[in-house]
Amino acid sequence: MIPEYTIEYLVNFKRHPETCHCNGDDLVACAEFPAEVLERGCQIRAIRHEWLDLTRPEFDKMIKLAAGMLAAKSIRSSLGISTEEEHYRFGFAS
Repeated sequence: MIPEYTIEYLVNFKRHPETCHCNGDDLVACAEFPAEVLERGCQIRAIRHEWLDLTRPEFDKMIKLAAGMLAAKSIRSSLGISTEEEHYRFGFAS
């Protein structure tokens, strides 16, 4: 079965970058994975839905969602607050 979502990203090693892929059918998991990639400083090359690259607005929306998730996680851990309080005070969607 063809995976519904594919995320292509670059992992930098000492001598050369390595292209990696993450495949999945779950939209929520595929929305969380770019946040992990961003947190580790890897370059996201492409996000595909059913083998087609997302359009620029769709790609940007997915990256914005990932950045918001990463910011919310950082705020919660830095301030020691719950998800609900973080959402109420700072407005990030969790």
